[in-house]
Amino acid sequence: MLVVVSDTHSTDGHRLSNRTLEAVREADLVVHAGDFMRESVLDAFIDESESFLAVFGNNDDAAIRDRIPKARNFTYGGVEFALTHTRRGGGTALTLFGRERGADAVIFGHSHRPTFDATGAIPLLNPGSHAQPRGNQRAHAELEELPGGGVRGRLVTVDGEEFETFRIGPSGRR
Repeated sequence: MLVVVSDTHSTDGHRLSNRTLEAVREADLVVHAGDFMRESVLDAFIDESESFLAVFGNNDDAAIRDRIPKARNFTYGGVEFALTHTRRGGGTALTLFGRERGADAVIFGHSHRPTFDATGAIPLLNPGSHAQPRGNQRAHAELEELPGGGVRGRLVTVDGEEFETFRIGPSGRR
């Protein structure tokens, strides 16, 4: 299972709890879309994860920016993901970012709003924030590999309530 989190905004720990903490501990891969804030928070995620990838966000300190990139690609379930915290210009800019990186889908953070948007040329996934929802649900995303390629995903509250499901295939097919 791939677990996606973002926007922790902490100075003293990962702030994981309930289903989100369980999912991170169970995951084959954990991906964080930025805004840890302090290096100790990044380290706390690494300590909880079997395998961990991340990008830095606009609120991350210099120590974090020295350790992880602003953007990166990774493959899971045969799907090429482009990962970033944010891009000025919203969905259009995120789609262009994904195309420039040869991605099937884009994962991003920043808005704290858990969202899956498959209306454009490239699916866009924001897991929301598990720690600082800013008026949205506290959430994360869980993705599982499908036989034959692609992923089945869901947006899940910290308490374990599934509130949206989706599929992404190689080349962004839904």
